[in-house]
Amino acid sequence: MSYLETTKDVYKEAALTPDVGLCCTTNPIWELPGLKIPKIMQEMNYGCGSTVHARDLTNNPKVLYVGVGGGMELLQFSYFSRQKGGVIGVDVVDEMLEASKKNFVEAEEQNDWFKSEFVDLRKGDALNLPLEDNSIDVAAQNCLFNIFKAEDLKKAIAEMYRVLKPHGRLVMSDPTCEQPMNETLRNDERLRALCLSGSLPIAEYVKMLTDAGFGTIEIRARKPYRILDPVNYPTDELIYIESIEVAAIKDPMPEDGPCVFTGKAAIYFGEEEYFDDGKGHTLLQNQPLAVCDKTAAALQDLGRNDIYFSESTFHYDGGGCC
Repeated sequence: MSYLETTKDVYKEAALTPDVGLCCTTNPIWELPGLKIPKIMQEMNYGCGSTVHARDLTNNPKVLYVGVGGGMELLQFSYFSRQKGGVIGVDVVDEMLEASKKNFVEAEEQNDWFKSEFVDLRKGDALNLPLEDNSIDVAAQNCLFNIFKAEDLKKAIAEMYRVLKPHGRLVMSDPTCEQPMNETLRNDERLRALCLSGSLPIAEYVKMLTDAGFGTIEIRARKPYRILDPVNYPTDELIYIESIEVAAIKDPMPEDGPCVFTGKAAIYFGEEEYFDDGKGHTLLQNQPLAVCDKTAAALQDLGRNDIYFSESTFHYDGGGCC
């Protein structure tokens, strides 16, 4: 049995018998006017963060969500879309599609604005998406891609890139780990399916996205996720796993490399009203400007003593230099 078959079995079981502690963190459930999320959807929230951000969802975007879970984020996306087929949900597990479909009936009863036809549920594989090229504005996945081994991960990211329109965005939440993991952990199919042993370091995760062609990367959040300890797992040391929320935008790749925002800022405090580096970056006096890592490095190379640079916060909410 391949690790992907093991993953299917894990989520078939989770669809038939909801498992509250399967992989989700203690993220608060969205509280929005008129949005009520059925309890069963909350119990089947098999994610490690959120991929639903209001600033991604203006002007009635066409949304794709891969790995439907209990339908919670599909419902949240529909809150902003509210149009027939405005949100497409794709999953390879029949039982999860059926569970999500059933949960939408309950969501209709609790939300006057919601109709099940807002969501187009499709059987499909993340490695071969049943969608046309350049057809999606916002694509999302939550705690799915970390399960894939390297070659399959490349395929999954390439598929998302293919279906996105120019300047469309791939919004993701996945576990990451900066510590090395032993081969026993890496090759444990069930631990990989449970979103534990497939976690990559952030830099490697980002490189997979930029290698696929995404010209802009935003790291929007970084938070604690899990501990693998020697008592319960095959490891000699404590391994700390985090989850991150990332947006990869299908912008053209700049000649000098991708713009990766990790939450850095530059603050000019010189005597002039502003500082202009002549390359499209203007820093107003004592006004922090979010900068990508590439721009931060270029500004630091100028050797000025009147610009302060913050460390990466791994939190970025827009308004940056590029």
